[in-house]
Amino acid sequence: MSDQPSRAQQLLGDLAPKMVQLTDDVLFGDVWKREGLSPRDRSLITVAVLAATYRPGQLDSHLKLALENGLSRDELVEALTHVAFYAGWPSGMGALVQLKGIVEDAADATDGTAK
Repeated sequence: MSDQPSRAQQLLGDLAPKMVQLTDDVLFGDVWKREGLSPRDRSLITVAVLAATYRPGQLDSHLKLALENGLSRDELVEALTHVAFYAGWPSGMGALVQLKGIVEDAADATDGTAK
């Protein structure tokens, strides 16, 4: 286990320690580690559901995780375009705008330029 506090601990550790424990131990410690789906597939599903249900606060970190888990920018663009037709245009467009910002920030961090 990492010595660094989890994202849930950083966000809610002092306010909701039980929610943090459930997030760390059950969601990311069990559900995300189960056999049957790869982390990449779980990320794709999670991004689609968060976009479809318009959860931008959670979507941001899961878009980043999806890229870390091996989904490409183009695959995420395609998935979110698909979501727009089934969950509504604002959900798809909003998610694509978030993805664009994440990709641009990552590119800026890589080449050292400031936005």
